[in-house]
Amino acid sequence: MPTIEIKNLTFGFDVQTTNLFEQTNLTIQSEWKLGLIGRNGRGKTTLLKLLMGEHTYSGKIEHQLNFTYFPQKVSDKEQLTYYVLQELSDFEQWKIERELNLLQVEADILWRPFSSLSGGEQTKVLLALLFVDDINYPLIDEPTNHLDVTAREQVANYLRGKKQGFIVVSHDRSFVDEVVDHVLSIEKSQLILYQGNFSVYEEQKGRRDQFEQEQNVKLKKEIGRLKQTAAEKAEWSRGRERDKLGSANKPGSGAIFDTGAIGARAARTMKRSKAIVKRMDDQAAEKEKLLKDIEYIDPLSMNYHPSHRKKLLTVEQLQLSYGERQLFDPMSFEIEQGDRVAIQGPNGSGKSSILHYLLGTFQGEATGTVLQPQGVTISYVRQNYEDNRGTLPEFAEEQGLSYQDLLNNLFKLGVERKVFQNRIEDMSMGQRKRVELAKSLATPAELFIWDEPLNYLDVFNHKQLEEVIQMIQPTMLVVEHDKTFLKKIATKIIALG
Repeated sequence: MPTIEIKNLTFGFDVQTTNLFEQTNLTIQSEWKLGLIGRNGRGKTTLLKLLMGEHTYSGKIEHQLNFTYFPQKVSDKEQLTYYVLQELSDFEQWKIERELNLLQVEADILWRPFSSLSGGEQTKVLLALLFVDDINYPLIDEPTNHLDVTAREQVANYLRGKKQGFIVVSHDRSFVDEVVDHVLSIEKSQLILYQGNFSVYEEQKGRRDQFEQEQNVKLKKEIGRLKQTAAEKAEWSRGRERDKLGSANKPGSGAIFDTGAIGARAARTMKRSKAIVKRMDDQAAEKEKLLKDIEYIDPLSMNYHPSHRKKLLTVEQLQLSYGERQLFDPMSFEIEQGDRVAIQGPNGSGKSSILHYLLGTFQGEATGTVLQPQGVTISYVRQNYEDNRGTLPEFAEEQGLSYQDLLNNLFKLGVERKVFQNRIEDMSMGQRKRVELAKSLATPAELFIWDEPLNYLDVFNHKQLEEVIQMIQPTMLVVEHDKTFLKKIATKIIALG
């Protein structure tokens, strides 16, 4: 099978102080179903672009493959979907219909305007185009965006059933776990290849990190001992020099007759001592080169204020609708202190609408009752946060937040300090999402309401959020599609049909 050979690859953007890749060497077998993971900003999408020759780099990338990339750029979304796909690639109609059937999409979707398709439907038709033949090698960048739980399972089954290989970037751990047979991790100072799925990667990485941390502890002790020995030898040498000068200048000591002998002995002693000091310093420097640049993920903080109230929310026979269209059947649930309630359901089933209704921003009609004690403090993560604007100090003041708490969580979430000087509206979508999340974490609240908090976050951020929630155990109402996240944090799950 063809391979992708990466030899001495070095690349970095001009605005960066360090390269994303430095003398990187790697061989990828084209039959692998390879999951590409790493913190945001580490170069996952950049690596895919490098494979396609879209950036200038030093080193070599050798292959005999024809790459195709997802998501493709659609120039005219008002066209019928069939013609949108025809502009992107040549294909036979029966082949695209075959792929759509495997993705559980009706073929008549081809004859609807592309703009009328939901985000999940657009994702599926563009994915289908990648696999109309086995000539191309797919590079799939974040296919789970816009997909609900059911659609993610459908796409995972689809990719798992493919015989040809591909590279996929995704932050959904369950999805990656089901789909891939190799994992390539872009870590702080290196690329590490693992054979197996995401669970195997996590287990092996955990063992490797623990071993390297233990080695670092031993090395640091050894370095400290060598430096201490060098310092003691240097101080002893300086003491001998002072003794020599004192003896030579002391009246009546008789040293005038043996000054030459004392000087020769002192010189030999000094020379040996300096050689020992240099050897110790050299050994310490060599040991320091062996220290691993391990990435530590700092724990987040959460400004949770436990309520004196036992019950924070009671919902009875709630039903939401827009005109004649009812979003879901009447539903009832309660949230008591310490509950972490997750709402699940297909896209369009009314999950976010429930949150909007509880917060007083729902624009449709409602029946049923909601009972909530007066004065319950709420911290909210929104799906749409484009109205966050201004500098971070201005934003913190406007939101009534501790500026330092906001910055601390932003930094821990992976936002570089240099970005702190930017206006929020000039940040990337991932950075803006982290501002929204850091705002919620810093807001003092009895109840946290989060609407799809994991969008734009990497797997390391997912773990950070899981850990702080498991540690603090706040009261929460959460809408999220990531099964792994909900399994780890939710105490109750409400499923909307």
